[in-house]
Amino acid sequence: MVLAQFPLTTSLCPIDADCTGERWVANDEVELSRIIAIIAMGQAAQAAHILQELSAAAPAFTTPELGTEAKIRLTVQEQKQTPRIGYPRVQRDGFIFEAISWIAARQVYGAGCFMKDPHISATSQGLDGLMLELSADKSDVQMTTVFEDKCSDDPISTFQYKVIPAFQDRHDNKRSAEIVSAATVLLRMAGISEGNSAQLAAAVTDRARRRYRAAMAVTDASDSQDARKDIFANYAKIKDITQGQRLGACLVVPPELRNWFERLAQVAVSYIDSFEGEVGDV
Repeated sequence: MVLAQFPLTTSLCPIDADCTGERWVANDEVELSRIIAIIAMGQAAQAAHILQELSAAAPAFTTPELGTEAKIRLTVQEQKQTPRIGYPRVQRDGFIFEAISWIAARQVYGAGCFMKDPHISATSQGLDGLMLELSADKSDVQMTTVFEDKCSDDPISTFQYKVIPAFQDRHDNKRSAEIVSAATVLLRMAGISEGNSAQLAAAVTDRARRRYRAAMAVTDASDSQDARKDIFANYAKIKDITQGQRLGACLVVPPELRNWFERLAQVAVSYIDSFEGEVGDV
């Protein structure tokens, strides 16, 4: 079945002279939750195919073990216990939000971009996301986008004290081996030989071809230009780049942000449960 629209509505929005803005809103929460479930099953490639073709969400294949693992990633477990049944809420919501950020980028930039898959471990640290845009003949990296995705109840402090320092480290090419390594994998995915990938990956250290995208989840009470200015204030601390190289994105959800993520997770888990007893292609 071909769908009429993407699961997210993405649009440009104003912030200030230092950065550009994107606004994301779920327009089909059921399809969105299903794609998140597919990512949680380790099938980001299938999720990318679904978004490219605008087809109804369905995993490429399923097994009981994959379903069990995915449901653990989508379930809240605040206290440690054995066997594990979930993750602390902030980690579970962080995984879901990183998946949504990846989906938004896929919608905006399409198949022509090459993106690092979302972490499938709710406890993973490090590079949230990386996207490469190549020249038409794939002989050059035209833009590298570094993502910081934060699902926080205090987006202003999180941006100021976590995102900006993280971007500054990237901008100073600290921990650059991590980006180079991830970029090399993406270049090989693009069909570039190992030797050429190793050489082209050097472009990701070029700050003139670097974009930073900070993504935050906010309630509709913060869905205004003034609120976005407050959240993304001091973005110009990342110096010597243009306004267009600093992007602030907001996923706008109804009041009670954590409750919205919980509802989305429950729909995703119910979707996985619908495969119970099925093994193989779906």
